[in-house]
Amino acid sequence: MPKFKLEYIWLDGYTPVPNLRSKTQIKSFDEFPKLEELPNWGFDGSSTQQAEGRSSDCVLKPVAVFPDSTRLNGVLVMCEVMMPDGVTPHPTNTRATILDDPGTWFGFEQEYFLTQGGKPLGFPKDGYPAPQGPYYCGVGFNNVGDIARQIVEEHLDLCLEAGINHEGINAEVAKGQWEFQIFGMGSKKAADEVWVARYILNRVCESYGVDVEYHCKPLKGDWNGSGMHCNFSTTHMREVGGKEYFESLMAAFAKNVNEHIAVYGPDNHLRLTGHHETQSIDKFSYGVADRGASIRIPHSFVNNGYKGYLEDRRPNSQGDPYAIAGRVLKTISEVPTA
Repeated sequence: MPKFKLEYIWLDGYTPVPNLRSKTQIKSFDEFPKLEELPNWGFDGSSTQQAEGRSSDCVLKPVAVFPDSTRLNGVLVMCEVMMPDGVTPHPTNTRATILDDPGTWFGFEQEYFLTQGGKPLGFPKDGYPAPQGPYYCGVGFNNVGDIARQIVEEHLDLCLEAGINHEGINAEVAKGQWEFQIFGMGSKKAADEVWVARYILNRVCESYGVDVEYHCKPLKGDWNGSGMHCNFSTTHMREVGGKEYFESLMAAFAKNVNEHIAVYGPDNHLRLTGHHETQSIDKFSYGVADRGASIRIPHSFVNNGYKGYLEDRRPNSQGDPYAIAGRVLKTISEVPTA
């Protein structure tokens, strides 16, 4: 019976942005283990700001499993954090706030910077490179460099080998800035896969001496910030829709602006300025193909009788996709469908 290296991955209790943590357990299975075969496992919550030393036990509950091609018999295990009873979600467990709806689909566009020595890759030692313009989907050493391309391609291959549903990758508007997109059917699937994809990216960068900067506005001045645009749809939005329902949905989003911004990532006021393809943080708007709106409406949505998906452009690159998905679903649930 072969031994498998199970890498249990979870989110710690740091705020406002949780860190990824992981540790390895060795267990024997006849073949690659199924999710239901993986046991819960404990950890020291006092070392992750999730418990006090006098009562430090927390529990990891596996929720998604992926092959890890970087290790012989490697397994990546995404986990929720539970209280010691193994049943009650820990207060830091944002995944537990998501309504479990298989008819909800999410797509997240994760932007980030690759940095070395505190500067984005491709930046000169002193000063700045040429202004934005040629970097978006750019090609060539001056636009993207060599090591960045190597990192993002390696990351993409590892994610695809793990079965993560990447929709694509591209160089972004600022130099040293990149993006990957992940889509999932089911209210939790895409968020699970974003976190595991972040974990894989962080781990790839270790071997290059490179860091991943997820902060939404690491560069001051005339440089784009980093977002994590949230594309979403429900069964009702795809199959029924209609202008009246859409307008009611937008009214619900407008009413809950503060609640959304509260979970859309820290320091978003630095990014949501009304410039660089954003709406101001204190305003709510929507428009067809409008990348300066809070919510962008695809042409296909309107042309199909107000049916399909919408894009919330406000979440930022440090946002927790679990918290974002949970808030979007909560707002959608306020709008009657009959």
